[in-house]
Amino acid sequence: MKLSRPVSWFLAAFGVWSWIVWTTFVKNLWKDTSGLAFHHGDHGSPTAYFWIHLTLAVVSTVLGTAIGVLGIRGLRALRREPSPEAHTGHEPAPEFELRQP
Repeated sequence: MKLSRPVSWFLAAFGVWSWIVWTTFVKNLWKDTSGLAFHHGDHGSPTAYFWIHLTLAVVSTVLGTAIGVLGIRGLRALRREPSPEAHTGHEPAPEFELRQP
């Protein structure tokens, strides 16, 4: 399966976006002092809210990374194939010719 250039760029950008969003989210989750993430806001014992949202962030980052890798692989595959302008017009000779009786 070949991905188009715009789709490949979108997938790669989605992977980068995922890393930015979810690492920022985890940093903010860790800094939370409202009592949602940690009992009494003292980083002593994490709450269920913390574990659920940390799991969400980890899974989303892993999926975003996989999607970004697909985009990068698509871009690399497009770079490897020759451009139409580079075509010389010389077709390779056929290995055999079909002759009608």
